[in-house]
Amino acid sequence: MKNLLLESHCVFPTLDIIKTAIFYEQKMGFKAVQYLDANEPHICLYRDTTEIILTKTNGQKVIPNRDLYGYGYDAYFITKNQEELQEEFINSNIKIIRTLENTDYNNKEFVIEDIDGRWIGFGIKVG
Repeated sequence: MKNLLLESHCVFPTLDIIKTAIFYEQKMGFKAVQYLDANEPHICLYRDTTEIILTKTNGQKVIPNRDLYGYGYDAYFITKNQEELQEEFINSNIKIIRTLENTDYNNKEFVIEDIDGRWIGFGIKVG
């Protein structure tokens, strides 16, 4: 069976696209590439093999999934080095919502909150 899906990218609408991009660059180690003159203005954020695409909300506040639906992360990134990444984020003064733990759904993960209030999980399936 061939792989038809290769990767996925998160798309994060944001009230202040520049401020959010700076947060991801300075605090989380992403590299930002701006496409603000495109028909659909956006900024691509790159780190390792992941990408986040920032778009404008046209003045609307970002509402995280937990506020809309009562629970849920807004994104989830797979990583094998959670300890190292969590330590990096702690040293960057990123708000840690849940420290590294084994969940009841067999993931080893931690959760941070970004500048727009999104909860982002970083983890991997265990066993």
